[in-house]
Amino acid sequence: MFLDEPPETETTERLYAGDNDGRGYVMNLTRLWAWRPEVFEDFLKLRNALTGESSLTPREVALIVSATASTLGDSYCSLVWGEALAKESDGRTAARVLRGDEPESLSPREAALVRWVRRVARDPNGTRPEDVERLRAAGMTDREIFEATAFAAFRLAFATVNDALGARPDRQAAEAARPKVRAAVTYGRPPETGEEKE
Repeated sequence: MFLDEPPETETTERLYAGDNDGRGYVMNLTRLWAWRPEVFEDFLKLRNALTGESSLTPREVALIVSATASTLGDSYCSLVWGEALAKESDGRTAARVLRGDEPESLSPREAALVRWVRRVARDPNGTRPEDVERLRAAGMTDREIFEATAFAAFRLAFATVNDALGARPDRQAAEAARPKVRAAVTYGRPPETGEEKE
């Protein structure tokens, strides 16, 4: 990242320990957000509050992030969430979403959701009432439409901070992603190779 390592505090140590316990390594984005660990933790709480009480499925959440991140050109979230989407569907579907395509394996509701979050990511002022009507026609409730839009917007804000301050995708995340997912992410910052920290 472009910033120096933040000072070690009890809070940053807790963040790093959480990554090590859950992933086996400290993510680059965690090191970046450790400059304001309380903001990072509040963001995670807000995200969990939104998705934890939502009827959006894990597959739909993975679609929202993958479509949003790829539209923004964010390689970090695309690799991590593209792999999450591949687990919820398959590698081909995830790769096509990451490339900006609309896979035939998506349901009408999923396809409408992907089109919506891409529009939100590209031009939120360009949305129209008929766009929302298409989501309703595909079976989404107004609450789900709000939740999907808010979640996409949260991801855009989060990814923008990571991208602007140079947080590169972790080598481990890139290695964990299946080949079709890795091959689809041709944009954004390249993953670390492992040599950077030696």
